Amino acid sequence: MVVETDGYLALIEHLALNLDVFASDVGDTGTETIEDVVTDMIASNIMALFEQNPELHSSIRFKLLKEADMVADDLGEVLAGVWHKKATNEQINFLDEYIALVKNLFDSAVAKYD
Repeated sequence: MVVETDGYLALIEHLALNLDVFASDVGDTGTETIEDVVTDMIASNIMALFEQNPELHSSIRFKLLKEADMVADDLGEVLAGVWHKKATNEQINFLDEYIALVKNLFDSAVAKYD
């Protein structure tokens, strides 16, 4: 649906090319870890997707939730070394943009079911 697409693979490559954003923990940090930020952003985006598409059948919603979990797992693997560190503002901004791109892939996948 999403994680097996060329678009998603391109996003993973984009993440890999920008790992330097996560190499430093210098900068303003809040109390949230990178894991917290990723989990919250993915959850917010999947909820927004469901709100934008209330007609989605429950089986499609379930598939989307499974895919969202896979995205979180992939991010957890790639960012394993910093997953439990406090997120800097720069990292949060990157993750916000990155997860917005992932949501675009989900939006495209949902549009195929209309």
